[in-house]
Amino acid sequence: MNVQVAVLCDAATDDHGKLNLLGAFDTICAVQMPAVHPQCAVALRLTFTTADEGPHRLKLMFMDADGRAVMPPLEIGFEIALPEETHFATRNFIFNLQQVSFPAPGLYAVDIAMDDRPLTSIPLQVRLLPAHRTPGS
Repeated sequence: MNVQVAVLCDAATDDHGKLNLLGAFDTICAVQMPAVHPQCAVALRLTFTTADEGPHRLKLMFMDADGRAVMPPLEIGFEIALPEETHFATRNFIFNLQQVSFPAPGLYAVDIAMDDRPLTSIPLQVRLLPAHRTPGS
């Protein structure tokens, strides 16, 4: 198994096996905490070989720098079966997320595991923007 793409983005779609991404990012800037990100997606593109055939579980976890979950984990099951005379197969996975809340500025990560083994991690930093000052303040 090979990770071709693992990204946090504004939106993603799968069009007959083509992974379409919009607005990949690694930083969220907010004017107050907690920062609530209204909508985003985690997009994965994984390549499998015959050695990967069978049932699998994919798990996505949003974590803070101390290893605490920011939201409940998301988990899906899937099966890999390659057709005859196929050397590999590629699957796209898209997790659409809404209203993700980050309690404080700092480093976060989207940790991805397959069959309870770490697969990859997508770093994310949340920054607090300084308050705008008005003249005379």
